[in-house]
Amino acid sequence: MNATIDKYAYCSLRVRDDNLVNITSLDYNLVAKYPVAKSHEYDGKLDLVKAALKTLNVKNGVDLFLHSDAPPGSGLGASSTITVALVGAFKRWMNLPYSNYEIAELAYRIERLEAGIKGGRQDQYAASFGGFNFIEFQGGTTIVNPLRISAEVLNELEYRLVLCYTGMTRLSAGIIDDQMSGFVQKKAEVVRALDETKALAIDMKNALLLGQIDEFGLLMHQAWENKKMFSRKITNPDIDNLYETARRNGAIGGKLLGAGGGGYLLCLCKFDRRHVLAKKLEEQGAKVVNFAFEFNGLQTWEVNTR
Repeated sequence: MNATIDKYAYCSLRVRDDNLVNITSLDYNLVAKYPVAKSHEYDGKLDLVKAALKTLNVKNGVDLFLHSDAPPGSGLGASSTITVALVGAFKRWMNLPYSNYEIAELAYRIERLEAGIKGGRQDQYAASFGGFNFIEFQGGTTIVNPLRISAEVLNELEYRLVLCYTGMTRLSAGIIDDQMSGFVQKKAEVVRALDETKALAIDMKNALLLGQIDEFGLLMHQAWENKKMFSRKITNPDIDNLYETARRNGAIGGKLLGAGGGGYLLCLCKFDRRHVLAKKLEEQGAKVVNFAFEFNGLQTWEVNTR
């Protein structure tokens, strides 16, 4: 189960009159320029974009400008979202008849299979569809179930959820490798935690639909306790101290977003403790970030810049 917020990834595409690809990444302060024929040579520099060009079989010269509101390694799905934005830009330009499902699967292929960036496949679906979704992964089939959350529950969630940046970024690949190792080795605590997390996703969906917000917070806490069993790399003493501070100052529950190890901590607090919780988290060095839920998913548009 996931939801999207008003932190965006942008890809602007401008067609060139030659056969050059010019990529500008504003977040990494990187610029790469080369002929289209050489755009498939991976060298560790903007390889995700090159993987998109190869998978989409781009033959024409283009300028690409990339920017994300979320820092890399934040746990907010930045790389998957920028990949969906890339697919969306080329879909618009090349007039490709892709559905949201096809966009998400193509983004997964580009990021995970072609570029070799390790991770799951829910972030691509979240970015493509937008909103609150309960997503079922059944072998090779994915089913996205949009959730109709009442306006009252949405308003209360936006008020009582506190999102804070821990100040620590991480590479998710090592955490995922360690987590998968535990699963492959059939470590009892890892398998049990994964099974319980799957069951919790269903319970959390039901709590939201029924408007049981305090119960949702308690389930978040249980999910975080389970998540920590996936790998020893998911948390560290600084994160544990920050979460304990949150719990002592009004948080009913919470969890690190993404693979873990750093990035953003999300907490659901008691209705009268938001201001106290935010102050205490910032005293611990975290940065509280305001947000609102976003329901539109991928959007594309054209403008005449001449």
